[in-house]
Amino acid sequence: MDLAFTPEELAFRDEIRTWVKDNLPADISQKVHAAMRLTRDDMQRWAKILGKKGWLGWGWPTQFGGPGWNAIQKHLFEEECALAGAPRVVPFGPVMVAPVIMAFGNAEQHKRFLPGIASGEVWWSQGYSEPGSGSDLASLKTRAERVGDKYIVNGQKTWTTLGQYGEWIFCLVRTSNEGKPQTGISFLLIDMKTPGITVRPIKLLDGECEVNEVWFDNVEVPAENLVGEENKGWNYAKHLLAHERTNIADVNRAKRELERLKRIAKAEGVYDDLRFRDEIAKLEVDIVALEMLVLRVLSAEKSGKNSLDIAGLLKIKGSEIQQRYTELMMLAAGPYSLPFIFEAMDAGWQGNFPGDEVANAPLAANYFNMRKTTIYGGSNEVQRNIVAQTVLG
Repeated sequence: MDLAFTPEELAFRDEIRTWVKDNLPADISQKVHAAMRLTRDDMQRWAKILGKKGWLGWGWPTQFGGPGWNAIQKHLFEEECALAGAPRVVPFGPVMVAPVIMAFGNAEQHKRFLPGIASGEVWWSQGYSEPGSGSDLASLKTRAERVGDKYIVNGQKTWTTLGQYGEWIFCLVRTSNEGKPQTGISFLLIDMKTPGITVRPIKLLDGECEVNEVWFDNVEVPAENLVGEENKGWNYAKHLLAHERTNIADVNRAKRELERLKRIAKAEGVYDDLRFRDEIAKLEVDIVALEMLVLRVLSAEKSGKNSLDIAGLLKIKGSEIQQRYTELMMLAAGPYSLPFIFEAMDAGWQGNFPGDEVANAPLAANYFNMRKTTIYGGSNEVQRNIVAQTVLG
C-alpha cells in the first residue's frame, strides 16, 4: 500500500488548485470560510460554473459526459475545492441519483435526465425518509399504484433537504405488499411541479428551513419515469446509499474546519489553554486517521484490489468528527456563539479575523444543525451493526 501521491497526481492537484482559485467567486468563498448561510443562488452559481467546465459530475465516466477521473483524482478535486472554500455540491443530482440512472436507467432516461444534472440547471431532491421510516427505510408506506401508462402516488416524505428548491425528486415508493418489505419498493423520478405535490418547510433550531415535508396527493407520474424494474428499487437504493454515506464523511471539509477552529480559538484567547488545545489535538488526530482510511481505500482501488465495503465506517467517523468540531467552535466562542439574527451576522457585526473573515458566525446554530449527521443517511447505530456484519464478519 502506497499512500504517497505520484508526480502526475501532484501536477493534477496543482491544475485543480489553479482553476478553482481563478473561478471560485470570492463572495461565495468568504461565506463558506466563515460558515455563513448560502443562498440557493450561491449554491447554484457554483454548480453551474463546475457544470460549464464539465466537472459538476466529477465522478462520472466519460461515456456519460464526465471527466473519467480515477479515485485519486476525484479525491484531490474534492480536497482542493473544500480547502479553497467552495460550497459542497448539493449531492442529490450529480452524486446520488445520476449514478443510479447510469447503472439502472435506460438510454432514453440517460438522454433525458443526465444533461440537466451535469450542467447544474436542474435541482434534484431526495424522497426517502418518511414519518416512522428513517433508518428502517424498508417500512416506507408512500404508495404508487400502476394505472395504465402512469403511477398514482400518495403519501408523505419528510426531512427532505432543501426540498423547497427542488425541481425533480427521486422517490422510493411502495408498489407491492407481497413478500418481504424490501421486495415491494420501486424507484420513481417525479417532476415536483406536478399537481398534487405540496412542500412544507420545517423550521429547525437554528431558524433555518433546511428540511421539508413533501406530500403526494394523487400525483400522476408517467410510467416511463420508473428506473429499472418495478419492485427492484431497494437494490437501486442500496447502490445510492453507498455514495451518500461516503459523501457524508467529507474528510476534506473536516480539514478546512479544523483550521477554522484553530483561528477561532486563537481569536478568542483559548488556544493557549492546554486542556482546550488537547481537545483540538485529539480532533486533528482523528481527522488524519479518517484521511488515512480514505487513502487506503483509494490505494486499493488504484491497484485493482477489492477494498472493504466501509462506506458505513466512513460515515460513522466522519459524522462524529463534524459534531466535535462544531462543538469545540461553540465552546471556544462562548456567549458570542449564541446569536441567531442572521441579518446581523450577514452584515458582519461580530467583528473580524485578519483577512475580513466574520469572527463568530452562527456557531451555536451550526452545532445544533450537525446533531443530525449521526442520524441521516442511516443512523450510526445501524451502521455499526452493518460494519460488524460486513467487515468484522
